[in-house]
Amino acid sequence: MKKYFFLLLSVIALNTFSQIEDPVDWSFSVEHISNQSFNLIIEAEIEEGWNVYSQYVNPDGPVPTSFYFVETEEYELIDGVEESNSKTKYDPVFQMDLSSFQDKAIFKQKIKILNDTTSVIRGELEFMVCNATMCLPPDYVDMIFEVKKKTENSLKDNSSSLLTFKSDSNKYIISSIDLNNPIGDCGQKKSEKSLWGIFFLGIIGGFIALLTPCVFPMIPLTVSFFTKGSEDKRKAIYNAAIYGLFIFLTYTLLSLPFHLMPNINPEVFNQISTNPWLNIGFFLIFIVFAISFFGYFEITLPSSWSNSAGSGSNIGGVLGIFFMALTLAIVSFSCTGPILGSLLAGTLSSATADLINIFGFSTALVAVKLSLAMAGFGLALGLPFALFAAFPTWLKSLPKSGGWLNTVKVILGFIEIALAIKFLSNADLVEQWGVIRREVFFALWVLTFLALALYMFGLIKFPHDSQTKKISFTSISFGAAVVAFVIYLFPGVIGKDWWSHKLLSGFPPPKYYSYINYEHQIQNIFHDYEEGLLYAQQVNKPIMIDFTGWACVNCRKIEDDVWVEKRVKTLLNNDYVVISLYVDEKTDLAEDEKEVIDIITRDGKVKKKKIKRIGDKWSTLQSLTFANNTQPLHVLMTPDEQLLANPVGYSYARNANNYVEYLECGINAFHTIGK
Repeated sequence: MKKYFFLLLSVIALNTFSQIEDPVDWSFSVEHISNQSFNLIIEAEIEEGWNVYSQYVNPDGPVPTSFYFVETEEYELIDGVEESNSKTKYDPVFQMDLSSFQDKAIFKQKIKILNDTTSVIRGELEFMVCNATMCLPPDYVDMIFEVKKKTENSLKDNSSSLLTFKSDSNKYIISSIDLNNPIGDCGQKKSEKSLWGIFFLGIIGGFIALLTPCVFPMIPLTVSFFTKGSEDKRKAIYNAAIYGLFIFLTYTLLSLPFHLMPNINPEVFNQISTNPWLNIGFFLIFIVFAISFFGYFEITLPSSWSNSAGSGSNIGGVLGIFFMALTLAIVSFSCTGPILGSLLAGTLSSATADLINIFGFSTALVAVKLSLAMAGFGLALGLPFALFAAFPTWLKSLPKSGGWLNTVKVILGFIEIALAIKFLSNADLVEQWGVIRREVFFALWVLTFLALALYMFGLIKFPHDSQTKKISFTSISFGAAVVAFVIYLFPGVIGKDWWSHKLLSGFPPPKYYSYINYEHQIQNIFHDYEEGLLYAQQVNKPIMIDFTGWACVNCRKIEDDVWVEKRVKTLLNNDYVVISLYVDEKTDLAEDEKEVIDIITRDGKVKKKKIKRIGDKWSTLQSLTFANNTQPLHVLMTPDEQLLANPVGYSYARNANNYVEYLECGINAFHTIGK
């Protein structure tokens, strides 16, 4: 557990390292000198703040810009590659004086043509690009020059070519994907947000998190914890305010590791939110909470924490409140993590590598944005929970509230059990044990809520229940509502797919994780990128990549609510090849497929990343190519790996009308390029 708590503290930096930069545009042209002599011109347009290094740099420093030409009998190279004037200055990343180019670089290679035919000269260049705070991995670009001998028809033919390609140096980077220039103008467009905009975006994310199944169980736990000591109204309100403040500070301080650790793998994010053993741990914790709510024992802090450290002070009480806030952050992370990931992905851009000075301390601008986003998130989450903490005080002020309060706790105990089943289901899905399939999940929920209904009708008793024999109208009404909910659930037990469970979309396992309806509703669906790509090339159809996860609640909502819509299903089945890639798939790769790749971190260092499981492949592909590590993420592309539209996430795809427009836009873009 300590390991995952450390991962939780350090996870906030992740999206930064998955942001894919492309600060250099290469172009190639031919300059005619004489009938047989030519200059091959290689030009680099470099974004402001970035450096491309000279061919002649310290071997202990960065990778120099290098050129490799395919030698044939059609031409010969004359001398070496000449380069435009570079600037020699101190490089803060490598901590040495280095020659580099800013804004623009020009390289020339003189050649002599040895025959009378048109010559196509090919080659490859290698380069590295850095700014003041980070370096990108060494990259390779194919060079193609079409050289024609000087004739009347070619006096002015100095054609240039810019070639994009799939790099063999890192197969998880699809170099032909240009996130800034998709073919179609649709989807979720990236835009740089102001600092205030990021703060308010964090607030919105915090309010959304309140509706997730991982945060909701903390509401009854909060009410139960603050019930004791609620007799003193002033003290109760003070404790509630302290609780809200601790929640705010906990989330805000979680951004601090970003300042210190720039080399965290993006996959840590998924390791925390989808780790099966962590989900089993949450299942056990909530079962214990539920038993406590039923009145069989009390969860209390160690007595030593309750001792006063000084006159009139209660360190134990404050310490207990702090651990409650910390528990909220840890327990809820499997649901709030993806929301934070989407939030941070929306706030970060290439400009965030800049430095900013605050009170004499220099830090990356991205750290400031992260802190603001987390502060907004913590504020939105802390304020309601402070009210929940004050709730027992208001209950105490009601007449005869004791018995009612116990009934509320028991009801919430049953809800805790239902939500604990969800965590156990997450673990089962990720590990593919096949124990809690869709029918079993519904059966467990039916039993849970049926027991709740029996309790409301007075047929089940718990230790602290009132001994009165009279069942109130409120209890009977609530029990009847629970029975109606059980009836709503029951068709799921017998696998009836004609019954809609949209109210629960995202909670049960997917429809195809079933004993009865085990076929996916989408045809032509692949779970391997290479296989799906090959099939798309054979049938000449565009591709819809679905980056998903077994434990992804929002992914299930898209599948259950949006993919079932007739228009959506028709488009996906008839016009697309769907490739669903599960980033949390724990199946080990074959031994010959396991590998270790190099990733350049924000501080310019090389970090080794192990690719051991199937999910490692897809999460690495998503973060390195598509600059995002949250699910779901839907990407439209051509069979030759060109981006058709801006990728979209849950906030966009959850609306069926938006999703239909998105799919149709991708098809139109596919047709415009003559495919």
